[in-house]
Amino acid sequence: MEKVALGLSGGVDSAAAALLLRRAGYEVHGFWLDLGVGSPEKAERAAAQLGIPFQTLDVRARHERLVRAPFAAEYAVGRTPNPCVVCNPTVKLPALLEAAEAIGAGHIATGHYARIEERNGRPCLRSAGDGKDQSYMLARVGPDLLGRLLLPLADKTKPEIRALAAEAGLAASAEPDSQDICFIPDGDYGAWLEERGMGLPAGDFVDSSGKVLGRHRGLHRYTVGQRRGLGVAAESRLYVCSLDRDRNAVVLGPEEKLLTDNIFITDICLGAMEKAAEPFRCLLKPRSRPAMFPAEVSPLEDGFSIRFDSPLRRPAPGQLAVGYNEEGFVLFAGTIQ
Repeated sequence: MEKVALGLSGGVDSAAAALLLRRAGYEVHGFWLDLGVGSPEKAERAAAQLGIPFQTLDVRARHERLVRAPFAAEYAVGRTPNPCVVCNPTVKLPALLEAAEAIGAGHIATGHYARIEERNGRPCLRSAGDGKDQSYMLARVGPDLLGRLLLPLADKTKPEIRALAAEAGLAASAEPDSQDICFIPDGDYGAWLEERGMGLPAGDFVDSSGKVLGRHRGLHRYTVGQRRGLGVAAESRLYVCSLDRDRNAVVLGPEEKLLTDNIFITDICLGAMEKAAEPFRCLLKPRSRPAMFPAEVSPLEDGFSIRFDSPLRRPAPGQLAVGYNEEGFVLFAGTIQ
């Protein structure tokens, strides 16, 4: 029986993944990744109910070095990174692979909703289609890891997974979906940065002409596109249009000031495509939400220039942009500048 090392969080997705892998004939070993937050209790309970071996992996130091510290540094300069898209290829999946090799397992597995299919002679990511697609969160995972990764939830929907887990009597079937960044469970990024001694000084809210509209609590507490929590009285809704680090100012304006038809991305990771020299078309996901936008991509020496067919709300610098083809294959991923 072939062994597989599964990331077991204690939630319904990873528990159902273990169940499906067992039914497919794998000898499943569950691993809870200790990131320095939470407890392995729910994961251990799921492993006991499933009857699979269980271990914890201490990845706290690696997570601090590769995810938390860079996340804090980016926020401190007015950028808004997504730590999950960094954590999966640099911390979680490599740690699982090390655990797999230690127990003689040929594969690793997670409870992500995405597909892995061969394209151009190598394993590539493909969206899960109508289900809860999470290919965006795995878009920076390279072919070496993808070639060892099993995603048993690829063809399932969330309701189907909850029903499957409930039918099997797993307590995880009732666990709520995780919404926030795992190491900032209350979602208060500003307070988390301040606890690390990385809070920034208060300054002015200004409009595009430089007129002072009020006082902000530090650039680290705001992100491009934000509307809530500004505390500025105005006749119409105001949004964060940009963060001016030189003036320590948060620039506010109406929603139309946020609209753009182009972005530039760097640090390109190629998926189901070869290196391009000429412009090409794709569907672009500029944030983790499901919406995709048709666009033309122009390769440049230091990144991709992307022009959308229609203007959309400008995504925050530091976020990941992921390009897909019409078949749902991930073509590339890059950081929005």
